[in-house]
Amino acid sequence: MSSEEYQVTSEIHEKSDVDTSAKPHVSPKNIITNFVFKVPSFLSWITGNLNGLRVDEDGDLLVRRRNMPAQDAVIAIEQSHSTTLQFVGLQVWRGALVLADFMLHNGLSLIKDQTVLELGSGTGLSSIVAAMFAEEVICTDVDIGTILELIKANFARNNKYIKAKYSVLGLDFYARQWSNNLEAKLTVVSVVIVADVVYDNDLTEAFVRTLERIMNVPPKKTVFIALEKRYVFTVADLDCVAPCYDFFIGCLDKAQAKSNPQWKVDLLPIDFPQFFKYERMKELVLMRISL
Repeated sequence: MSSEEYQVTSEIHEKSDVDTSAKPHVSPKNIITNFVFKVPSFLSWITGNLNGLRVDEDGDLLVRRRNMPAQDAVIAIEQSHSTTLQFVGLQVWRGALVLADFMLHNGLSLIKDQTVLELGSGTGLSSIVAAMFAEEVICTDVDIGTILELIKANFARNNKYIKAKYSVLGLDFYARQWSNNLEAKLTVVSVVIVADVVYDNDLTEAFVRTLERIMNVPPKKTVFIALEKRYVFTVADLDCVAPCYDFFIGCLDKAQAKSNPQWKVDLLPIDFPQFFKYERMKELVLMRISL
């Protein structure tokens, strides 16, 4: 089987809550996964919305589950169950949930009333959480397959949580030219969020080059990157190593060395409260890049 045909499946699916009664809108092969999260007290407007009658994007009544505590809410995400490596963005991965937890805990201080850009938005889960706080959220991903359509569908499915203005734009890490619309948006972006884009060395190099371009556009921007170190055993090392992560750090070091003003790169602790249900492993990494 070629690499183009090889299917990969996110570990999130193992313990996920699939809603078999919900209809996918982008592809009949997709599934709808309910991501339950505890609502922070300062987002009480969310639980207020949940106490009343709600309808989905088709106008159908949504019935609240009796066994769901009042402080819990659900983000329903349409996604693929498995994909080729090229389309892994059509699934939710653990890094997106760590990033979502981080924003739920720190959103008031870090992204409230800011313009937030997400790179490699995938299903749009992280951007949906950002849109609970931000003034504007710009979701971007490569315009292939149904990725951009999926982001739009998931925003529509979860519109009850969206307080920010939002847009969905194509952004290819390999592209030399970006759309005029995207270039204009970059001039107001202050926060950049990224999750789960480090899994292929060529893509990683292109991603870091993209970061360099974005960080050079005023105003100053702060970047938050969530990812998972994936360890493999290699004969060359006779040990378990994380080659994709190590390659990313090497690319980041080179970019940092030539940045002016120089980037400040910090590894952030991930001991903040967990709002979503998933396994928060020690291999998960959250970093901040600032000027």
